[in-house]
Amino acid sequence: MGKFDFNPVTHKNKLQPLLKELMLSDSLTVKKYHSIVRKHPQTKNRVFSKSQVIAALRQFYPSTASAIIKKIQAKPIRTLSGVVPVTLLTKSYPCPGRCLYCPNDPQMPKSYLSAEPGAQRAAQNHFDPYHQVTTRLQTYYANGHSTDKVELIVLGGTWSAYPKGYKIWFIKRCFDALNNFFPDLTLTKPQFSGTAGWLELKKAQLKNRTSTIRCVGLSLETRPDFITSSQLIDFRRLGCTKVQIGIQSLNNQVLKANRRGHTVKATKTAIKLLRSFGFKIQAHWMANLYGSDAKKDIADFKKLFSQKAYRPDELKIYPTSLIASAPLMAYYQQGLWQPYTYQQLLTVLSACLLQIPPYCRVTRVIRDFSSQDIISGNKSTNFRQIVENELKKKHKTLSEIRSREIRNQPVNPRLLKLKVLSYQTSIGTEKFLQFVDSQNRLAAFLRLSLPSGPAPVKELSYSALIRELHVYGPALAIGIHQSDIPQHLGLGKSLIKQAALIAQKHHYQKLAVISAVGTTPYYQKLNFTTGNLYQFLSL
Repeated sequence: MGKFDFNPVTHKNKLQPLLKELMLSDSLTVKKYHSIVRKHPQTKNRVFSKSQVIAALRQFYPSTASAIIKKIQAKPIRTLSGVVPVTLLTKSYPCPGRCLYCPNDPQMPKSYLSAEPGAQRAAQNHFDPYHQVTTRLQTYYANGHSTDKVELIVLGGTWSAYPKGYKIWFIKRCFDALNNFFPDLTLTKPQFSGTAGWLELKKAQLKNRTSTIRCVGLSLETRPDFITSSQLIDFRRLGCTKVQIGIQSLNNQVLKANRRGHTVKATKTAIKLLRSFGFKIQAHWMANLYGSDAKKDIADFKKLFSQKAYRPDELKIYPTSLIASAPLMAYYQQGLWQPYTYQQLLTVLSACLLQIPPYCRVTRVIRDFSSQDIISGNKSTNFRQIVENELKKKHKTLSEIRSREIRNQPVNPRLLKLKVLSYQTSIGTEKFLQFVDSQNRLAAFLRLSLPSGPAPVKELSYSALIRELHVYGPALAIGIHQSDIPQHLGLGKSLIKQAALIAQKHHYQKLAVISAVGTTPYYQKLNFTTGNLYQFLSL
C-alpha cells in the first residue's frame, strides 16, 4: 500500500472504536494518543499510522477533526512560524566554485549529499520540482498541517549558474504544483529538466495570487560573486523574496586558502545590492575552515554584526564537516587540518550565538549530513540544543529571533508592546519593528529599510522599503480565524501602519514592499498598488 493509498472506509469497523475513544478523551495528549492507537491495532502486528488516523478523522468526522488533529499533530514545530516550508533541490549541474571543503556527489547539485533528507526526497522525485512540491505537501497534509501558505526554498549550489530557461521552467513548475495541488493527486511521469519563458511563468504566478495554496515566500541560493543588478531583477521576476548567500568567511586569507574564488569585497558588494533591492538576506558562515582557528573564528563572526557592510537578517552556521569526496580530505590525511574537538566547537558556537542581535534569526546550526558521510569530527546534528543547554547553565540567554518566537502560545494583544530597533547598513538605516510580550517573546516583526542613496531600479525611487513582514503562530488556512493566534490579531496591519508613519516622517514619497506572488492580494487590500517588481503605497 502506497503512502497516500489508504482508504479509511475499508477499515471502518476497526477505526470507529479508535476514533470514538480519541473524541471522548477529556485531555488528549500525544502519549495518550499512542496508548489508544495501540489498543485498537490495524492487524495483530501493525497499528494504524498517524496519517491513517488523520485521514479517517477527516473522512468520518470532518467537523471535529481539526481539534483532534491539532492535539496529535506530527512535528508541529515545522509550521509554527506561520508558513509551510517546502525545500526542493535543482538537478546536478557544474558549479563555478572549487571550494576545498565542498563534497562532490555526482548525483547531487554541488555541496549536497545523497543521504541528506532533502536530497533523498529530490532524488525520489527525479529532481522534478512539480513532484517535489506535490509530494512534500501531501506529507504535510497527511500529518495534519494546513498547506495554504507555502515558502518555497530552492537549494542546489549556485542558482545563478544554471541556464535561464531551466531556472524559469523550474520555478514555473513549482507554481504549477501549488496551483494544481489536492491531497489525493496522482502524479504523472516526472520531468528531470525543461525550459520555459517569462510569459509562461507570469501566467502561473497570476493564477497563484488567487489559488487555494499560495507562495508566500521564495528563497534562492547563490554565491556573492554572481550577484549583479541584472541577476536580481531576474530574481524578482521569478518571485524571489529571500536570497541565501554563502559568505563562508570575512577573512581574505581564509577565503583564498579554501579556494573560495572571491574576496570579502565581493561579499560586501553583494549584500549591499541585495539590501538595496529589498531582499531578505540569509548568510551562510563557516567555522573551522582551513587556515582558521577557534580564536580567529570568533573574531571573524563578530564582524558580521559589528560592521554595517554585513548585518544579515538570517544566518546558517556551518562548522566544516570532513567528507571523503571533498579536496579537504587530502589536507586532513597530511595533518594540515583537523576538525574541532567537542569543547572547541562548543566554545566557538556559544560565543557566536551570544553575539547575534535581536533582528537576526539563526535558521540552522550544523549541516544535516549523515554521520556515515562524516569522516571525522562532530556528528551531532542537535548541536544548537547542546549550546543552548550549556548557556542556560551559565544563566545566559540568546536575543536572536528563533529563540524568542512566540510559536503556539496564546497571545493577548493588549499585553504586546511595539519596540523599534534602529541600526545602520551599507545603504542607510534599517528599522526593525517588533511586537513583543512582557517576556520579550516575538509575536510579529517588520523590516523597514530607509535607503539614503540612489535606487537600484527606477521603480524604487523615493521609496522606503518593507523587506519582510512576518506574523508568528501556527500555519492556518487562508480565511480561517482564531482569536488568540498572532496571525489574526491585526498585527501585520499595525506594523505596516507604523512603517508608513516612519517613512512619511523621513520624507519618502512611497512605501514599497518586496511581496511574494501569493501575498500580493493582501497588500492590495491595504491599498498598495502593484508595479512590475514591487508593490507601493503612496504617502
